[in-house]
Amino acid sequence: MRFKRAAGILLHPTSLPGPYGIGDLGREAFRFVDFLQQSHQTLWQVLPLTPTGYGDSPYASFSAFAGNPLLISPDILREQNLLEDADLANRPEFRSDRVEYGPLIEWKMTLLNRSYQLFKNSPNPQIQQDLTHFASDNAAWLEDYALFMAAKQAHDGVVWSEWEPELALRNPASLLEWREKLVDQINFQKYLQFIFFQQWFALKKYANDRQIKIIGDIPIFVAYDSADVWAHPDLFYLDASGHPTHVAGVPPDYFSATGQYWGNPLYRWDVMMHHKYEWWIERFRQAFRLTDYLRLDHFRGFAAYWEVPVNAEQTAANGRWVTGPGAALFQTVQAALGEQPIIAEDLGIITPDVVKIREVMNLPGMRVLQFAFGAFDTDWTDAYLPHNFENNTVVYTGTHDNDTTAGWFSTATDQERSHVLTYFELDPANPPSPAEMAWRMVRQAFASVADLAVVPLQDVLGVGNEGRMNYPGRAENNWAWRYQPDSLSDRLGERLAHITEMYARWVPERAEPLKGQGII
Repeated sequence: MRFKRAAGILLHPTSLPGPYGIGDLGREAFRFVDFLQQSHQTLWQVLPLTPTGYGDSPYASFSAFAGNPLLISPDILREQNLLEDADLANRPEFRSDRVEYGPLIEWKMTLLNRSYQLFKNSPNPQIQQDLTHFASDNAAWLEDYALFMAAKQAHDGVVWSEWEPELALRNPASLLEWREKLVDQINFQKYLQFIFFQQWFALKKYANDRQIKIIGDIPIFVAYDSADVWAHPDLFYLDASGHPTHVAGVPPDYFSATGQYWGNPLYRWDVMMHHKYEWWIERFRQAFRLTDYLRLDHFRGFAAYWEVPVNAEQTAANGRWVTGPGAALFQTVQAALGEQPIIAEDLGIITPDVVKIREVMNLPGMRVLQFAFGAFDTDWTDAYLPHNFENNTVVYTGTHDNDTTAGWFSTATDQERSHVLTYFELDPANPPSPAEMAWRMVRQAFASVADLAVVPLQDVLGVGNEGRMNYPGRAENNWAWRYQPDSLSDRLGERLAHITEMYARWVPERAEPLKGQGII
């Protein structure tokens, strides 16, 4: 599906400012939408909105269907009389520039439990009925998820395969026993999901009403310690005890002699195909309820993925390539849901079979400007250089896995610096500041022929390395950056609006629409 020429910002809600230790779905989220509208941005890209698990990563979630309770706004709960003033007054002094997940999770889950107690005693019958309807409408995933999270808490957070075998392997009698034993905690988990979805849909509607579309994100794999694997063991390569036999990874390359051992359980695509990809259809259906467009992470894995036998050394060197479902998966999803606006994350070494799926489904691929100025020999035919883009592309200055552009330029090698300065016709003796170089890259992305241009807010602000969201392969201290409330100035919005209109990524209503552009 072709996209209308447009521009937007990549910002996960955790990076929003506010007094409660983490960005949430409250007033600062609505203020950010206002900034997008004023600066003529019509796209807001987020990372996965699902509950975070290992390493606080949105790509290691306890569920592919649930929402992250840490994003719930305490202020909105207070407006609904689901918290009291005293609950919000007695809070820790959190850092404003970074999320400190340990103390944040302890405080916020206590706060949300307090809200649940007020909800149970609420004199308002309507909200009780709304939760009942929500639970019924979402029972297909919510029942298993709520029990999974309640049982996980009852077992001090250990991975599900370490629970009692009867519960881990889903013996029906054991499931019934635990549902009765943990009924209040199960209902608490349902309440959290009800509140998250209520707040998110209000924010999404506010954005959509202002002609701003949300780009969501689907990781190809799910976490082993998740309700998805526990509830659907037949869909994954597990042994009789529920442990994975093979996991996902990346083969050895220039950067790693042993490859990357991701550890995600692998899908049994044959079983999924037998069930007509029902699980994936429901996953896409849920994702498109929450967002307007979707970015598919690690798209190349749908053509072929690196299968690694489980090993204690956690090396991916002894893996092998295995054929994935190919275009058949997307054709089945399209037959069930209609043509959907999907972006293929096709970064890295891409083989012809990956390109074929993308072309058959007419999906835009991705280009990252930082990749165009690598430390290797200059190649002016490089696909990441803007003059080599095709229209059906989404261009980024960088992604959540890259350094910020200012941070990248600050630490660039001599060859990288020479390459980028040559491309932009800048004087090596008088180079721009890292922040100004970031802006030049933003402007170049907007000027390109790519249908969509999406840039991290860090690059619009000129933030350095301190704004990096993730270091791939590092298990801790990621996903923490937050911007300050006064960062989104009128002057910045005007500057962004100027280049957005200049490069025809926003057209005033009075103007004739551009000819030859695709539409959603």
